[in-house]
Parts: sequence; C-alpha cells; structure tokens
Amino acid sequence: MALLGQQTTSQQQDDVIRITVNLVQVDAVVTDAKGRHITGLEAADFELLQDGKPQKITSFQFVRSAAPSVTAPKPADPSAPPAPPVALKPDQIQRTIAVVVDDLNMSWESMAYAQQAMKKFVDEKIQQGDLVAVVRTGAGMGALQSFTADKRQMLAAVERVKWNPLGRGGVSAFGNRDEEEEEAFATLDNFRDRIFSVGTLGAINYVVNGLRELPGRKSVVLVSDGMRILDSDGNTDMVLEQLRRLTDLANRAGVVIYTLDSRMLPTLQPGANERGPSDPNPVTFSDRMSRRRSDYFESQNGLHYLANETGGIFYRDSNDIAGSLAKVLEDQQGYYLLGYSPGEATFNKSYHKVQVKVKRAGLTVRSRTGFLGIPDSNARPARKTRQQQMLAALTSPFGSGGVPIKLTALYSENAKGGSYVSSLLHIDVSQLPFQQDAEGWHKATIDALVITFGDNGIPIDESDKTFTINLRGNTYRQALANGLTYTIHHPIKKPGAYQLRAVIRDASSGKAGSASQFIEVPDVKKGRLALSGLYLRSPADKAQMAEGQQLPQDPRANPIVRSFRQGQTMLYIFQVLNARMDGDKKPRVDIQATVFRDGKQVFAGKTMPYEPGAGFDPKRMLTAGQLRLGREMTPGEYMLLVKVTDKLAPAKRNTAVQWMDFVLTGAEAAAANQ
Repeated sequence: MALLGQQTTSQQQDDVIRITVNLVQVDAVVTDAKGRHITGLEAADFELLQDGKPQKITSFQFVRSAAPSVTAPKPADPSAPPAPPVALKPDQIQRTIAVVVDDLNMSWESMAYAQQAMKKFVDEKIQQGDLVAVVRTGAGMGALQSFTADKRQMLAAVERVKWNPLGRGGVSAFGNRDEEEEEAFATLDNFRDRIFSVGTLGAINYVVNGLRELPGRKSVVLVSDGMRILDSDGNTDMVLEQLRRLTDLANRAGVVIYTLDSRMLPTLQPGANERGPSDPNPVTFSDRMSRRRSDYFESQNGLHYLANETGGIFYRDSNDIAGSLAKVLEDQQGYYLLGYSPGEATFNKSYHKVQVKVKRAGLTVRSRTGFLGIPDSNARPARKTRQQQMLAALTSPFGSGGVPIKLTALYSENAKGGSYVSSLLHIDVSQLPFQQDAEGWHKATIDALVITFGDNGIPIDESDKTFTINLRGNTYRQALANGLTYTIHHPIKKPGAYQLRAVIRDASSGKAGSASQFIEVPDVKKGRLALSGLYLRSPADKAQMAEGQQLPQDPRANPIVRSFRQGQTMLYIFQVLNARMDGDKKPRVDIQATVFRDGKQVFAGKTMPYEPGAGFDPKRMLTAGQLRLGREMTPGEYMLLVKVTDKLAPAKRNTAVQWMDFVLTGAEAAAANQ
C-alpha cells in the first residue's frame, strides 16, 4: 500500500547537550526508590562537578519530553484504513528512538524472541509524536533511512530483522561446549569477539551521527547478546577505544544509549549436550563453571559501559524483552538540563569527568559521565561539498535547508508486465534564489537525487540529475505561487517493501530539502488480485506526468499535494491487477470507494461493477471513479479507501484495497489562495 511521504521542513533546534567555550550542558534524570520520575526540583537541589571540582550552575530547567506511554486503543471501525502518518515537524517530536538490533552478535534463538517483542512494542507502546528507526548492525547505510512516525513502516522494518548466519551468534545464546571444545575455540573466539564488537560499535556510531542533527533528547536502544571489553587474555585496546569515542559522540549529540541483553535469564549450568569432565575432580569442575559465569558477566560489561556513560539503563537477566523496551519509553518522560561555564583549561582535548549529584535523600540521579575537551564547533565538520550536503539531507527525516519538498510514490504495472514506481516531487521554488538575465529569464540550478532502498537497507535504484529551471513572465509568477513538479520513474524488479528518499538541492546556495515514503510492491506473478497506487486529482487537471517534467501545478488538487476544496469533484485513477475472467473473457469485479477521517467512516459510496471498454487489458485494468466532496464536510485530513472484489476469485483472495490521504479545505480559504 502506498502511504503518504513525510514532508520535511527547514526548522532546526539546538542539541540538548552543548559544549562551547561559554557553556557546558548536562542532562540528568532523577528517580525515587521505585524508579518513578521526580519533577519539581530546583537548581539548589543539585551539585555539579567537573573532574571532581564543584561548578556553579548557571542555567537550569526541566524539559518534559513526553507523557507516559499508554496502550494504543483499538480502531473504532475494524475496516478503517490506518490513520495517515503525521508529517512531524521538529517541534512536534516527543521522542526520537533508534532500536539497534545487533545481528552481528545475536543467536537465532535471541533474534526470534527479540523480533516478537519489537512487534508488540510497536503495536502497543509507540505513540503519536514518536520518531522511530529499526536498524541492524550488519546492514548497510540504507538502514538508517528508516526514521518514521508511521507504524506500518516500523513493523515492516521489524519483519526484516533476521538472524545473521555470518555473525558471531549461533543457534542458541547458550550453546555450551565441553571442556576440550572451550580450549580449542578460545583464541578464535577472542578474535571474533573483538572484530564483531568493533563492527557493532561502528554501526551505532553511524546511527548517533545521524541522530545528532535531530532536535531534542534522543535515544538508542541496543539489543544484543553481549559485548566484551576484556577478552580472555586481558586485552582491551581495540574495543575500549571505540567505546570511549562512541560515548563522547553520543554525549555531544544528546543521545542516551539504553542497552538490553537479549539472552534473557540464563541458568549457566552444564547443558545436556555436554560430555562429562575429563578430570572427575569436583574442584576442577567447579572452576570450569566459575569461568563460565565470569565469561557471561564479562560479556555484559560493554553494554553496561555504554548505558552508564551516556545516562541510560542496562536491562539484563529478564525474560521480558517487550517489557524492557516499554521501560525505555517510560524513561523518556523528562529530564533536568544543567549548565555551567567551563574554565579555559577545559578545552585541552583531554577527557573530563562530569558528575551530577542530587542533595535530597532517597533520590537517584542518572547523567552523562564526561566529555572530550573539544568545542562542538570543532567537533562537527562543516558540509561544504555537494556530496556532503546531499548526504546530510538524505540521512535526515527533516530538510537541511530552505527547499521544502513533498514526495508521492505511486506503484503501477506497464504493458509489458513490469513493475515500476513513479516518484512525484513537488518543489516550493519560492525558496530558490533565482538569477535574472537581461531578457527577463529567471534561472536556478538544482540537483535532484532519488534513491530506492530495498528491504535489506541497501540502495536498489538511484537517479541523480542536475538541471536548470528557466522561467519568465506569468509562468515564473505561477511557479512561485504554485511550485513545480518533477517526476522520475523507477523500475522495480522484485516485489517487497521499499523506501524512497528524495533530495532537492539548490546548487548556488547549497540549501537542500528531503522527503521519504514507504511503499509495498505486490508479487503480481502469483496471480493474486492487487491494486496499483491511487492517483488523485481534479477532473480539470490534465497535466502530463512525463519523466523529468517541470510544469507549474495547481497547489490544491494535483496528485502530489492532494488538497481539495469543499464542493469540488475528486477523480481517482488506479489499475486492477490479475482480475479473473469468465467464459466470455469478461471480469466480474465490484468497486467501492469509502472516505474515513480519524479512523471513522464518514462516507460510503455505492458498490459499482467494473465495465470494461474496448481493448481493455485484463491483467492491468485501468479504472477511474470520482467523488464529489460535500460542502458540509469539515475541513481537515481524510483517507480515501478503494475496495475491489473479484467475484470469480476464491473467497480468501477475492478482495484488494488501496488508500491515499488527501486534505479538504474550506471554499473560502481555497479561493483566497488562488
């Protein structure tokens, strides 16, 4: 099903944690003995130390980031399509969470339990205002493109989480070896532990780098079977250095890292598959069991370090993974933000310890434990090149400049039976710095990048073009008022879930904007009934949608903006795929259009039979219908649901649905915008 792409904005907010020559800010969470958040404290209730020396608190505030999580209510109408995903602006985000699944280090058993828990977590705990990504440590950079407020996309990402046979984890989290095997594999395990731990930390580093551009306090939840700091030979060099760099980056980016041991509650006792000890001495056997327990606790040290150094919590020894994930959300209710003026000696590139204490008895405080003495202005590289600016926009859910764009992706089938997706981009060119020549032509050069990511997070298809817009006179004025559209067609070779991301960059200023959309492409080769995407427009809109088109569009009733006024007629066009034919080679297909608002049905059209015209294609039946939007309808966001029933198909496979959102405006407001 095609879902609304998230429109981006150019708003920015300061990071929660700032380290400048004038100010160091530290966030802190205060809880009581039962883990409940404590609010209402004042600056005098805290003590702040840098390298053991008290610091004067010069700024103080309590930031409420979200209300407690509640179980999502069931929809009022079971037949209702999902609520339209909200195009969140930075100031509307309550929580930003990246769930990082460490498939490099997780067993098949742990992965199965974790996937089940994450589905429950998304279904029941994610709320409006939450921006979530599900990232695998063994996936490519495309995995980071999944930050979304849309639960359907979150669940699709969870479905892609699979056990990695190339990782370190075996079938079971506690696949106990006998004594001889433990000795034989000791050296190999040391090497593999270090390599895969560094790989995991590198993936988290990439996620944190992407999160630093987002507003507010962010969270990373690492789900893993463990991470060692010390190997069995006592070496720490490779892993510990990466841990220190990562925690400093997380602290600067305002990212709290929570860690979760996915092995749940272990027994650490001999397994039934183990041979008896070669030495029957009970002392020898006891030593061996002691080493096993020590190895287990050592494997948790890296997870504990990440959480402790960034102000998070390490959840371990629990059989309730979903409950631990829910506790992470509960911990996002709010935090205190304390600031102080650092001394000149702070910025010597050394590591400085920071400690926050709460003076009231019975309370516990969690905060970041330190930072490197480098101002943020030096730690954050400037993006000067085209590639740097395009990549920054591509990896952020929000625009990184002043070019607002909107993306609509529509799936279709061509006459040769090939699947393709049309990416329709609406560009607000009023934000572009046009240059006018002596003949009155207004020119602007823009870069357009559209990438399709597959269900494994790897780029599948890419279109990267640079073109010049040349406008003058009335055409130029209309473009400033209505914007321009740009269309790219992508062939899709395999069915599945895809994410499209688009970036538009002004070549002269470097300003850029981005948008994304999640889309599912059905497997039409199986012969099951399916529908293409819904193309919504007014009957008067006769614009051609050719590759690379740059034409002024009606900002209200075109297929990208989809804003219609009260009393206006809305035309919807789509393809019916794989309908069955009767003995006369005619379909027996019924079509019904329904309109929903806030999950409730507000209009149900009559069920109409499909009437084939001359020369129709039975595999790809082009279909159109129209609805007149009543003047009594309340302005706001709506969903059009089209249901197609094939009377010749088996009962369990005779129905297909497709939906698309649109906006209804008042007649007066629409006239004022013309």
